[in-house]
Amino acid sequence: MTVPMAGTPAIADTVHFPPDILPGPDAPPVTLLPVEYDDYAVSGYREFCNLRAEGVIPEAATLVEPAWRATVEPMYEESLLAALGRIQDHIPAGDLAVQWDVAQELAYLEDVASRPAWFTPVKDGILRLAAAVDEGVALGFHLCYGDLGHRHFVEPTDTAVLVEVGNASLKGATRPVDWIHLPVSKSRADVAYFAPLKQLELGTTEFYLGYPHPEDEEGTRERVKAASEFVGTFGLATECGLGRSSQAELDSILRVAKSVTGPKI
Repeated sequence: MTVPMAGTPAIADTVHFPPDILPGPDAPPVTLLPVEYDDYAVSGYREFCNLRAEGVIPEAATLVEPAWRATVEPMYEESLLAALGRIQDHIPAGDLAVQWDVAQELAYLEDVASRPAWFTPVKDGILRLAAAVDEGVALGFHLCYGDLGHRHFVEPTDTAVLVEVGNASLKGATRPVDWIHLPVSKSRADVAYFAPLKQLELGTTEFYLGYPHPEDEEGTRERVKAASEFVGTFGLATECGLGRSSQAELDSILRVAKSVTGPKI
């Protein structure tokens, strides 16, 4: 059976594995279709080079010139939301969860990136994306400081900006937000970093902290203890996903996570 990767044009033909078919020597072979991001990146860059060679765009141009961002970014958002709409058209709400990755907005708020004058991070970014997710579809936000070689693009002083963005997003959303996730750097297990969490207004939204790091059970327990002074029950997640972790790092993270967590009550 052929299984498309989520988000590809073939998503409408996704194969559901029958519950009586389990992995093993007698299972039918499974082939995953390519995600196609590489195809679009290569073909898009080829066209970019052609236009630059023809003089249509300047020699020193980047893929999106700053002067064009106000024009191009809304077009990209429209395309992104069209893709989301297609996903929602083909996957029942009860089987679907959407998590928006909030990284560029934090870069603006932390003054790491130059913010366009027309762009308000929460209003123009987070809330419009949240409103596009259908009722009944689980929705979450991952507030992200990046994972550049397992390092943030900036090390925040504390969780104040995360709390500010989280509260504004939860208050402004026109539909329920099921969870919110905040990253925790491996270098921070001090009470001062977590203190702003006491201002977090979650309501019924589940809260997750990204604090387990490879080969760091002791540090993970210290971060749990520090965070627990300011927030009640919370879940555990990685700092920024698992996609850039080696097999050894993944195994270690799972061992640490199992060791420091308990069942949800």
